[in-house]
Amino acid sequence: MTHGKFSWRSGLICQIAVALGACAVGPNYVRPTVPAPAQFKESKGWKSAEPKDQLPRGKWWEVYGDKDLDALMEQVNVSNQNIKQAEAQYRAARALVQSARAAYFPTVGASASVTRSPGGSRVVTGGGSTGGSTIPGTTGKVTNTYTASLDAGWEIDIWGKLRRAAENATENMKASAADLEAARLSAQAELALDYFQLRITDEEKRLYEANVAGLEKSLKITQNQYKVGVAAQSDVAQAQTQLKSTQAAAIDLAIQRGQLEHAIAVLVGKAASDYALPPAPLAVKIPDIPLDQPSDLLERRPDIAASERLVAAANANIGVAKAAYYPSLSLSGALGYENTSLNHLFTLGNRFWSVGPSLAETLFDGGARRALTNQAIANYDASVAVYRQTVLAAFQDTEDNLVSLRVLADEVTVQDEATKAADESQAIALNQYKSGVASYLNVIVAETAALTNERASLTVRGRQLASSVALIKSLGGSWNPGTGSLIPNSAGNR
Repeated sequence: MTHGKFSWRSGLICQIAVALGACAVGPNYVRPTVPAPAQFKESKGWKSAEPKDQLPRGKWWEVYGDKDLDALMEQVNVSNQNIKQAEAQYRAARALVQSARAAYFPTVGASASVTRSPGGSRVVTGGGSTGGSTIPGTTGKVTNTYTASLDAGWEIDIWGKLRRAAENATENMKASAADLEAARLSAQAELALDYFQLRITDEEKRLYEANVAGLEKSLKITQNQYKVGVAAQSDVAQAQTQLKSTQAAAIDLAIQRGQLEHAIAVLVGKAASDYALPPAPLAVKIPDIPLDQPSDLLERRPDIAASERLVAAANANIGVAKAAYYPSLSLSGALGYENTSLNHLFTLGNRFWSVGPSLAETLFDGGARRALTNQAIANYDASVAVYRQTVLAAFQDTEDNLVSLRVLADEVTVQDEATKAADESQAIALNQYKSGVASYLNVIVAETAALTNERASLTVRGRQLASSVALIKSLGGSWNPGTGSLIPNSAGNR
C-alpha cells in the first residue's frame, strides 16, 4: 500500500481497470433451442387466436360466467397461503439482486480504538565487564493511544465477476417471479376444479332427491296394488329396497361435498371449520377456447419462463467461476487521527492517511477452480435439459387436454341421447306395470338405467369442465375472452 501522495502508477492502474471493466468472462446467454411443432395435433376445429395486446388483460375464469366462482377467485389472489409464500420468496430474491448490485460500489467504514501499553526502556545491569543491556518497553510508564479513522475499499470488477453474480441474482429473481405466477395459476385452477366438482355434486344430490321422490311414488303404487291383490309382496320389498339404497347413495354424497368444501376453504385462506358454501345450481358453460401457435407457449407459461430464467442464471454462474482464474484488483484507503491525548486528537498534526491498489492472484489451488468451472458447466447443461423437458411436457399437457375436450364433446352428444332414451324407457316400464302387463322387475331395471345415465351425463359434463380448466392452465392462464386471445398474467394482477 502506498502512503502519502497518490502515485501516477496508481492512477494508471485505475484507468486500466476502468477500461477493462467493460469486459466480462464467460459465455453470453443465448436461449436454448427446443423442438416446437408448427401447430397442435389435436386442435382440429379449434379457432386460432388473434392476439391484441393493447387491450385490457382479462381474468380467465370469467369465461365460465359464474359469479360465485369470480368471488372465490378474488379471495384466492388475496388470502391463499401458497401464493403468499411464493410472493415472499420473490421479495427475498429481489433483495438478493440489490445485495449483488451493491458490490459494484465502494464500502466505507468508521472505526475508533484506544490502546493502553507500556512505553520507554530501562537498562538492566549485569555482572562483569559486559556492563548492562537495554530492554525496551519496560520502564513501567503506561501510554494510551487513541485512534479514529474512516476506511474504504473497492473491488474493481475487471473481469465481470461481480456483474455475472448480479446477472445470476437477477435471473433467479425473474425465475422467482415466474414461480409466483405459476403458484397463482395453480391455486386458481385447483379452485376452479374443486368448485365445479362441488357444483356437480350438488346436481347429483338434486338428481337423487328427484329420483327418491319418484321411487316413493312407485312404492306407493306398489303397496296399493298389493293391497288389492294385483302385485306380489316381493314387488313391495323390491320397491322398498330400491328406495332405501337410493336414499343411502344420496346421503353418501355429503362426504364428497364436505371434503370439496373444505378444500375450497383452504384455497381461499379460511379455516375449514368456519367455512360453508351453500348449494347452488351448476350454471356454467363449456367455453370455446381459442388457440395461438404452439410456440407461444414458450412465452406464456410461467413454469417455462421460470425454467428458462434458471438456464440464464446457470449460464451467469459459468462466468463467475471462470473469473476466478484472473487476478483481482482492489483499491483501499484510510483517513484518520492518532494521538496519545484524547483532548488534542483531532488536530492537523495527528492526521494520517493512506491509499493504494492491491492485486491478488491465486497461483495454485489443486484444481479447485477447474472443478468449480466444470460444476457450473454441468449445472448449466442440467438446467437446459430441465427447460427442454418442461417445454415438451407443456406441449403434452395441451395435446392431452385438447384430445380430451374433443372426444368428450362427442361423448356428451351420445350420452345425452342415451339419457333421453333411458328416461323414455323408465316411463314406459312404469305405465306397463300400472297396466299389469309388466313385472316390477322391469320398472327397477328401467329406473336404475335412467339414474345411471343421468349420473353419467353429469360426470361427462364435469370432465368437460375439468378438461377446459386444465387446457387453460396448460396454455398459461389468463386470456381476454373478448378478443379470443390467450395472454400471460400481468404483474398488475398481483
